[in-house]
Amino acid sequence: MPRPDRTPAASDRAAKAAKIQKAGAAAERRRGALIWGSAVAVVVLIVGAVVFAVVRDSPALGDLSAVEEFENAGANHVNEAIEYDQTPPVGGPHHPAWWNCGVYAEEIPNEHAVHSMEHGAVWLTYRPDLPADQIDILTELGGEDYMLVSPLADQESAVVATAWDHQLTLDTVDERTLQAFIREYKQSPDTPEPLGVCTNGTTTDLVARQ
Repeated sequence: MPRPDRTPAASDRAAKAAKIQKAGAAAERRRGALIWGSAVAVVVLIVGAVVFAVVRDSPALGDLSAVEEFENAGANHVNEAIEYDQTPPVGGPHHPAWWNCGVYAEEIPNEHAVHSMEHGAVWLTYRPDLPADQIDILTELGGEDYMLVSPLADQESAVVATAWDHQLTLDTVDERTLQAFIREYKQSPDTPEPLGVCTNGTTTDLVARQ
């Protein structure tokens, strides 16, 4: 009778070794899956946090329900000083020269600023006692095209955002809401001259004042 290639003991050892190898491979796969699962979870958390922050700060979520709407019957050009019904004004007659858009540390003439708004500019005004860090935010917003930023001592609210026929008053600088206002009303189709320029105008008061 021929001798078998393997004894029963050898076969058992081989079977045990194979079982151990199979178990080790399964454990390795589980470890790999766990590592990849953890990595994916971390990435999902990071992406979710970034998306949440972007959405949270998005101008699209800014509340514009407090914006007041006005209706200006005329936008004629006059050289004399004008008494406006609102402070700051939201439109109406104005000087033939518009004020160059930008950020100003001193008050600017209403009659010139209204002409800038006729061209689609948004005017952000603030009381001079506004905290410096909030003024810095307004200054940053004023770095965009078609923006005017300046102090205005006579206004009642701490911060006012004004576009032609639209105005929003705020007790403090709310950057997201201001960004929403700018996005909504800057160069709006409702502006009398939305394609008018906001440069090459004047930075000198040309109003004939008595």
